[in-house]
Amino acid sequence: MSENSNQFLDALKQMQGVEVGDIVDVEVLDIEDGQIDVGVENAGVEGVITRREYTSDRNADLRDLVKPGDKFKALVLRRAGGDKENGEFFFSVTRLKEREAYDKLQKDFEDGNAVEGTVTSSVRGGLIVDVGTRGFLPASLISNCYVSDLKPYIGKTMKLKITEIDPNKNRLILSHKDLVEEEREEAFDKVASQLVVGDVVEGKVSRLTNFGAFIDVGGVDGLVHISEISYKHVDKPSDVLKVGQDVKVKVIGIDNDRHRISLSIKQTEPSPFEQATADLNEGDIFEGEVKSLTNFGAFVEVADGIQGLVHVSEISNKHVDKPSDVLKVGQSVKVKVLNIDPSDRRISLSIKAADSNASSENHNSRPRRSRNENSVNKKYMSDNDNGFALGDIIGDQLKDRK
Repeated sequence: MSENSNQFLDALKQMQGVEVGDIVDVEVLDIEDGQIDVGVENAGVEGVITRREYTSDRNADLRDLVKPGDKFKALVLRRAGGDKENGEFFFSVTRLKEREAYDKLQKDFEDGNAVEGTVTSSVRGGLIVDVGTRGFLPASLISNCYVSDLKPYIGKTMKLKITEIDPNKNRLILSHKDLVEEEREEAFDKVASQLVVGDVVEGKVSRLTNFGAFIDVGGVDGLVHISEISYKHVDKPSDVLKVGQDVKVKVIGIDNDRHRISLSIKQTEPSPFEQATADLNEGDIFEGEVKSLTNFGAFVEVADGIQGLVHVSEISNKHVDKPSDVLKVGQSVKVKVLNIDPSDRRISLSIKAADSNASSENHNSRPRRSRNENSVNKKYMSDNDNGFALGDIIGDQLKDRK
């Protein structure tokens, strides 16, 4: 058989082989209003491509997109009705692109790869994203934080993970949240490996909530709880901090399992106790005001908001049954600093040691305390910024001391 005969048979075979679902090479014959007339190359088969099967832009002018003689691949959609010789087919370019996109997306899904897409519009419950084909990004999967306004995302290009794909149902569900979580975990591991509890680092306020402030430290957000913002009472973090503000923070906790970093702003500054006792030394004598009385002693103000304890045994060289027998709230008294405990923020004072009329022995020596007295002091001395808690009434523990 001659070469020409073989070419004729090949052409005839191709002509007879055009079937629905085939991908064929077509050439533009003419452009009419709303459709493109095409012919299948070397097949003698003609058909049309409607505007919606060529572009997703419903207002596009096809004459601006193609011209006679243009060649491209198209998907055979279906055979048109009618008695035309060889029949007439409808073709689609958009569905071919979708099929090709789904093939690639399916592989990305299986390999766990991220894909890139552009948000084209918002609908109830989420966003429509173009990733080569139409995908849906639910509002709950946009971020690891609640998103109430979807409009700012329109037109944005985002990296996404595929959570569900079904080409037969034209179903493609995307997630940005999953990618954010993965990146956050990777960033956390990197940053946490370089931090140690106690480190003081620079950070930037990234977000404010009612319960605290999130601080960006090296690309990872750590939480400063509202109680760790300031030594003074803070009603709302927004009252004292602003998003974007640079702050110095101390690392007070790292939870590797939950990927959380706990921070403190106030612990980078001297506490009121430290400020108040900076110039205070053991042995100093000064005037102070009695702020409150208990059965085990008197609390005397050392500085604004800072109090020290004069134990009942340190009030006088004479036996004192109850502090209220010899002292009154608001009374000014001279006290001597016996001890300053910075770690527990406690100050022990003595009135009798500051008495200029006391003997030199009493003035220069510190009275020896029994184990019971020490335990009483510890029980009623807290680690809050006031130096001591008021505590409850001791009862009769000290009443029998004669």
